[in-house]
Amino acid sequence: MDDVTEQPATGARTAEPLTQYVQRVSRRVRAFDARRPLLWDLHLTGFWVTAALIDYYGGGWLTVTRAPDSPRWLVLTLSLGLSVPLLWRRTHPRTVLLALTPFALVNAWTGILLQAVMLHLLVVFHIALRRPARTLWWAAALLTATATVTAVRHPQGGGPDQAIVPVLMTFAVATAIGITVRTRRDHTETLEDRARRLEIERDQQARLATAAERARIAREMHDIIGHNLSVITGLADGGKYAAAKSPERATQALHAIATTSRQALGELRRLLDVLREEDHPDETSGLPLAPQPGLTDLDQLVGGVRAAGLPVDLTVTGTPSLSPGRQLTVYRVLQESLTNTLKHAGPCTTAHIRLSYEERGAVTATVTDTGRGGPAPGPDGRGLPGMRERTALYGGTLEAGPHPAGGWRVHLSLPEEPPQ
Repeated sequence: MDDVTEQPATGARTAEPLTQYVQRVSRRVRAFDARRPLLWDLHLTGFWVTAALIDYYGGGWLTVTRAPDSPRWLVLTLSLGLSVPLLWRRTHPRTVLLALTPFALVNAWTGILLQAVMLHLLVVFHIALRRPARTLWWAAALLTATATVTAVRHPQGGGPDQAIVPVLMTFAVATAIGITVRTRRDHTETLEDRARRLEIERDQQARLATAAERARIAREMHDIIGHNLSVITGLADGGKYAAAKSPERATQALHAIATTSRQALGELRRLLDVLREEDHPDETSGLPLAPQPGLTDLDQLVGGVRAAGLPVDLTVTGTPSLSPGRQLTVYRVLQESLTNTLKHAGPCTTAHIRLSYEERGAVTATVTDTGRGGPAPGPDGRGLPGMRERTALYGGTLEAGPHPAGGWRVHLSLPEEPPQ
């Protein structure tokens, strides 16, 4: 059976409960070891020292020794000498191996042959796990030297190979285990580092997306509020002057103010509905989401500006074939240009819009007025920077500045759309 199960809904693979349990226990053990390495080393070293002492006091070493008459103090010294240095096996494995070698040589020379000599393999494992590969060569030489002393001093019936080959095989197994664990650990660390970098990159992308969205919202809010408030201001000024002489004109101005206010309020509500990231529009508001304005709304835009007191001439040539995004860019640039004329051009100003549609989505638009012109807005303004940002999205250019004949001129040029 597979050791994982597949979720039918999402296709994600989930480990079996037993595997999850083993992983949790393993993580807890590693976490405990990372917090208190000395305590863990003391426990493991104490286990092997206890095993060596049990072998000594229980007489187990007598079943394999070739020198049963060896002094007991020597056997006890060798048992402790081959096990106690393991306390430093992780921090100084090469030093520990060098410290164990004299006891191992004495053990081989005398023929006592304690089984504690196999603890060399634990040190070899840590050398393969934590030290450069070249260290394994002289570790193999030390273990081979110990096995050679045993073969020479106490030959067996089968020859020296029966004492040397098993030692080399166990050395190879311990080395292979250490390298395998090291490779897996390095791979895990690489994956964790990659996951951390991906998380950092994700957070950076999220911050960049948030900044871009804030800039887009700022542009939309500026276009909605700036334009409509400018129209409302113009209507209010006109209604104030017309109130004494022509109450009907004042009433018309108030009606236009109410209409423009409701339109601005509706656009703001729709924008706020999008910001709340709701799946459905607020049914209680009575304002369903509407598409962004496009070229079909130019007549309404020009009509509102004319109602605010700014005469506008609109000249259109060609047939529009723009994508919705390009239409929104052209609309917003014209809207911002007329709004700036309302706010800054002064009285008795007229404006003229020349809009030319070309092939494959190319378009040019020029807005000129007869106002007093003046310097470009300061760095705190959002109008011109917003227009340039919108234009740059489609590889276009935007020129804005005083007109040589007087007044102000804004020229927009969008290139042809690339083929899909």
